[in-house]
Amino acid sequence: MISALVSRFVILVFGTLYPAYASYKAIKTRNTKEYLKWMMYWVIFALFTCAETVADLFVCWLPFYYELKIVFIIWLLSPATQGSKIIYKKIVHRQLAKHEEEIDTYIEQASDKGYSALLEIGSRGLSYATNVVLTTAMKGQTAVADHLRRSYSLNDVGSNQLFEGPSPTDSEIVIERKQKKERTKKQSAKASSDLSSVDEEDDDDSKISSSKRQV
Repeated sequence: MISALVSRFVILVFGTLYPAYASYKAIKTRNTKEYLKWMMYWVIFALFTCAETVADLFVCWLPFYYELKIVFIIWLLSPATQGSKIIYKKIVHRQLAKHEEEIDTYIEQASDKGYSALLEIGSRGLSYATNVVLTTAMKGQTAVADHLRRSYSLNDVGSNQLFEGPSPTDSEIVIERKQKKERTKKQSAKASSDLSSVDEEDDDDSKISSSKRQV
C-alpha cells in the first residue's frame, strides 16, 4: 500500500506543478483551447482539495485510499479520459450556473461584512494601541517624577548631614556608654579610696591623741 507521504508527493508533482506549467504555456501561446482545458482542471482540482481535506480526517483508514486519490488525479489529467472536462461540464458548470446569483450575493455580503469587520478591528486596535502608548507615557512620567523627588530628597539629606555633621552609629553610642560607665566606676573608686584614706588619718590622729593623754 502507498503511504500518505508518497501520495502527497505524487499529487504535488502531477496534480499541481505540471498543470501550473501547462497553464503558463497556454497563457504564453494564447491557445484558447488549452486555456479553457486548464481552467476547467483548476476548478475541479480546487473542489478536490476541499473534499480531500475533509476525507483525510475521516476516511483515510479505508483500504487503497491513497491509491484512489492518485488514480483520480491521473484520470483528471489524462488527455484520453479528460476527467476534469467531463466533471466540469456535466456537474460543476450546471450547479454553478443554477446558483450563481445566490453565490454572488453571499460573496458580496461576506466582502461587505468582512470590510466593515476589518475596519472595526482596525479602529479597535488603533484605540487600544493609543491607550497603551498613553498609559505607558503617563507611567514613565510618574516614574521620572518619583526618581527626581528621591534624588532631590537624597541631596537635601546629604547637605543637612554636611552642615550638622555625621550622626553617630549604634556601635559608637554603645562604646561611648561603656566609656561613661568606666569613668563613673573610676570616679566612685577614687572617691571611696579618698574616704578610706581620710578615715585612716582620723584613726591615726585619735591614736596619737590618746597616747599623749596617757603620757
